Amino acid sequence: MGRKNTKKRKTKEKQRKKHSSPKELKGVLDITRSGIGFVTIEGMEIDILIRPGDFNTAMHGDTVRIAIKEMKSNGRRMQGIVKDVIHRKRTEFIGHLQMNKGFAFFVADMEKPMPDIFIPLSNIHNATDQDRVVVRLIQWDKDGKRPVGEVINVLDPENSNDAAMKEILLEAGFPLKFSDEALEVAARIPDIIANEEIKMRKDIRDIFTITIDPVDAKDFDDAISFRKLKNGNYEIGIHIADVSHYVEPNTELDKEAYERATSVYLPDRVNPMLPEHISNVLCSLRPNEDKLTFSAIFQITPKGEVKQYWLGKTVMHSDHRFTYEEVQDIIEKKAGLYAEEILILNEIAQHFRKIRFDHGAINFSSQEVRFTLDESGNPIGIMVKESKDAHKLIEEFMLLANRTVAENISKIKINNKSLPFPYRIHDEPDEEKLVPFAAFAKKFGHKFDTSSPEAIASSFNQLLKDVHGLPEQHVLEQLGIRTMSKAKYTAENVGHYGLGFEHYCHFTSPIRRYPDVLVHRILFDVLNNKIESDKKLEEKCKHTSERERAAMEAERASNKYKQVQYMKNYLGENFEGVISGVASFGFWVETVAHKCEGLVSVNSLLEYDEFRHVESDYCLVGQRSGRKFRMGDKVWIKVVAANLTKRQLDYEWVIGDELGAEIEAGANEKKKKK
Repeated sequence: MGRKNTKKRKTKEKQRKKHSSPKELKGVLDITRSGIGFVTIEGMEIDILIRPGDFNTAMHGDTVRIAIKEMKSNGRRMQGIVKDVIHRKRTEFIGHLQMNKGFAFFVADMEKPMPDIFIPLSNIHNATDQDRVVVRLIQWDKDGKRPVGEVINVLDPENSNDAAMKEILLEAGFPLKFSDEALEVAARIPDIIANEEIKMRKDIRDIFTITIDPVDAKDFDDAISFRKLKNGNYEIGIHIADVSHYVEPNTELDKEAYERATSVYLPDRVNPMLPEHISNVLCSLRPNEDKLTFSAIFQITPKGEVKQYWLGKTVMHSDHRFTYEEVQDIIEKKAGLYAEEILILNEIAQHFRKIRFDHGAINFSSQEVRFTLDESGNPIGIMVKESKDAHKLIEEFMLLANRTVAENISKIKINNKSLPFPYRIHDEPDEEKLVPFAAFAKKFGHKFDTSSPEAIASSFNQLLKDVHGLPEQHVLEQLGIRTMSKAKYTAENVGHYGLGFEHYCHFTSPIRRYPDVLVHRILFDVLNNKIESDKKLEEKCKHTSERERAAMEAERASNKYKQVQYMKNYLGENFEGVISGVASFGFWVETVAHKCEGLVSVNSLLEYDEFRHVESDYCLVGQRSGRKFRMGDKVWIKVVAANLTKRQLDYEWVIGDELGAEIEAGANEKKKKK
């Protein structure tokens, strides 16, 4: 009996040790302002607590490998210790330099705690005491020593705008400069195209070819060729800069491009994925220069039917560089340079567009805010850029190329399995968001069929058509977009719901998107019967999707900064706006004239009424007056504060309409009773 009990105890002890032994997990470290860290682990509901002494050189945002230090007991959170830093979110920081005898320290300007960085005098590069600088972390060993860095940029104290834009990029994890190793690889790339390379490609230099890009663009990564064939059809080619020819896999240049994964477009600058000489010179399809390209060439009937296509590497020569504005002018006037070719291209693009929407693509309109800047980068004007026929012309032909490449690759099998490929997918709408949206749309008299994905798409298009020009257009468009899933890159192809495509990828912008480079490499291998499976492709898709989101957040933050900067000039002035969002603590208003969004705090409304948030109706309702501030309503606001540090605008509601008069009357009546 005693031996049995002893055996049971030993078995239980083994099991206890097995379950309590450190288990290594991977996640992202989030450090709070108080200095405590938490690591979110995929598949685990509760994150892991990491105390400051257990960070082991990890910083906020780093991807880390942790071990469980203390299992959860008595309701306490599970604790861990960082074993390794797998990937640093950022290695460059903005802050101040503090000089000492023989060395210097860098103190970062960050809300999140991080240690000071030791800067040897050989690494200060002409910086002086108390200078605001950008420092790059170059070494941090696990031996308890301080991190070591070098000054890579001294900021101009007079140019706060430049510092703000750089800080936005760094916060998002995008380095400001390329490493010396990457630049060295780029510098070794020859500028001249070798004759041997031209002989291996389809030569299309004598075919009429143009580029159409924004007026301020320098990285022209796509061109369109056009010619009439003897059989009456048109040959239309979509030619894309052959970045993969210049950026070879696993070089330092390639590794850095992968880490960035995308160019970031801020109002006053571009933070490129590739060094400028590659982006704007070697690969840019500039007019009157021979260029290496990867092409999708189609034979299309005058009625817009695709008869056949060819995919492969080419050498091309652009005859002219157009801006979107120039092409739009030709389309509207039906006259101008190369008008015949442009008008035919536009007619076919419009045909493709109609077919797309007839087959379930969703026609969400988009507006883009552009800033007019002075020499110092300060905004002196705001304009809203809308998508016109010239933009749609390019869009439709790029969509054709992207879809064709994806369809071509989808047919390739390895051991009866699909070849891993970075598809661009867009899943069906989120049902939890769709149901309340459909109920809200019904209040405006719009029916919404949610019985199938096809019915949802059809309902969206009908709704968008019906609301055009009506007061509720803005609110229903915005809320409709919020029901949509986020597009991303993955090897698991589920199609692109928003575009109505079964197969889709990104092939047309390799200068500024790394997934396009991956697509080019895989396509080239397939065309040369060199089919290999990339086992790390899904990991690459996940990384590039995350970097894309980070770039979008940086672009939004920079636009917000410029809006705050602009509206600082109008403190105390009144503007008409549209309610763009509602929460329990207030509502956001976007000015009609500038598209600048600010918050009207519910506290600023207390003198008129007490308002409660009705989530299902996207509105605030007055407790006594019953009056509503609802998404899409037009209101007048006063600009009362503009905080550049927080990138935040504060507005106050201005009484200037029938609603305001009634609420004001109620407030006055309340004062009389008192």
